[in-house]
Amino acid sequence: LGGRKPDYLVVQHMEPDHSANIASFLNAYPEAAVVANAKTFAMIDQFFGPGLCENKVVVKDGESLSLGKHTLTFVFAPMVHWPEVMVTYDSTDKVLFSADGFGKFGALDVEEEWACEARRYYFGIVGKYGTQVQALLKKASTVEIGMICPLHGFVWRRQAQDFIGKYYAWSSYTPEETGVVIAYGSIYGHTENAAEILSCRLREKGVRTVMYDVSVTPSSEIVAAAFRFSHLVFASATYNAGIFLRMDELLHDLVAHNLQNRTVALIENGSWAPTSGLLMKKLLAPCKNLTLLEGGLSIASALKEDQLPQLDALSDAIVASLPAPKASPTPANPLIDGAAMNKLSYGLFVLTSREGDKDNGCIINTAQMLTDNPKRVTIAVNRQNLSRDMIARTGLFNLSVLTEEVPFKVFERFGFVSGRDADKFAGCDCDVRTANGLRYVPKYTNAVISCRVVESHDYDTHTLFVAEVVEARTLSDQPSITYAYYFAHTKPKPQPTNTPKKGFVCKICGYVYEGDTLPEDYVCPLCKHGPEDFEPLG
Repeated sequence: LGGRKPDYLVVQHMEPDHSANIASFLNAYPEAAVVANAKTFAMIDQFFGPGLCENKVVVKDGESLSLGKHTLTFVFAPMVHWPEVMVTYDSTDKVLFSADGFGKFGALDVEEEWACEARRYYFGIVGKYGTQVQALLKKASTVEIGMICPLHGFVWRRQAQDFIGKYYAWSSYTPEETGVVIAYGSIYGHTENAAEILSCRLREKGVRTVMYDVSVTPSSEIVAAAFRFSHLVFASATYNAGIFLRMDELLHDLVAHNLQNRTVALIENGSWAPTSGLLMKKLLAPCKNLTLLEGGLSIASALKEDQLPQLDALSDAIVASLPAPKASPTPANPLIDGAAMNKLSYGLFVLTSREGDKDNGCIINTAQMLTDNPKRVTIAVNRQNLSRDMIARTGLFNLSVLTEEVPFKVFERFGFVSGRDADKFAGCDCDVRTANGLRYVPKYTNAVISCRVVESHDYDTHTLFVAEVVEARTLSDQPSITYAYYFAHTKPKPQPTNTPKKGFVCKICGYVYEGDTLPEDYVCPLCKHGPEDFEPLG
């Protein structure tokens, strides 16, 4: 703090792993005001005794605190995962201080795929409270989030939409992936053998399976997998007329975490009185929207050869219950698979132009170098875009090469509104231009290329411009964003809704067309893409 004393201490959550040093802080800075809600102050008294906080700022849900340049808004998030929890939003820097939300397990100096530990954290800590998380996400959807600072795990400076999309799926108990989790509790290896054979049968049919031995795998890992995949198989030996102990613990854990919206199959084993199947069924009965497949498998000590048809029938029943793949629109040419065209790699660029006193820009994904000597490029621009008309008349344009750090708001600004109706640069802090007098986007850009058109050709919906490069500058070393990266990490994921609609959603910008059929000549009013880039809702 450079010798300055803090004015405020904001307390979002009272678990001692975060708040045990409140007393130490106030001993060092007794003049600081403590900002918290009424429930938090009650817990401070419980942990530290009454009278610790002499200077209190008691806030209510939705209230704000001005710090001068920064304004903090406090949003209550009860039961995410304690009743006093609130999150804080800094509207100046677009930072969400998310308390225990958006956290993860694991050390920060270990290179690992983040989603597994984030998923295990969510379902171990917050998973029971999906409704409360949905309420918080609804509030968060009304503000722009540029960075997420949780109490556990790393700070999200980019790709925040990846994590937010996961939370929508997790909190609505929607399976992330189609596949089968097989968890088994075996004593002598015979129950494990049946589970292995079932896994092989399913894999032969092209179904992804993951297997867990409940005796050696931590329950938290299996719980996370159960909420990740669409189908579950529990295979348990009978132990003391009950469920194998570790399996019993796992199932109680899943029920306690509100397991729902899954398809389940059961396998039991017992040498003289197999009862685990019926008991597992009763234990899972409170779970919502759980589909229990009929015709599970009951083994007497060991799987016999004459039971293989039963096991095959069980694998067939699982495959039959898998969700059917979404139907794609039938192309005019049956030899053309539209999905194949999506395999082509594209970059994403802000194309800027100027005519008279008007600056304009749009998003394009088709720009490439044509020749190296002389340096020439080609770009394709939708003929409905104002940028196309301005470039055709002036013969000049700039390309800002966007990076993977670019937030979705840049695509909203330059891609989802028309320059005929809005000033694309309204509110931009800096006016930077190349030698040709055209603006470019200096932030989230690794290069700017200025061009002069030498020829153009119209092709149906687009105009192809061939241009010579007159100026080119490197602005950063950040990797360029691709179309695939945009869809996977930058574009917000659709939010689940409880109100089913008939219609089609644009895969590019998320615009929803409501109706039973999509017109063959339909053009998205936001991003100007045609019906080939729409898919059915749901």
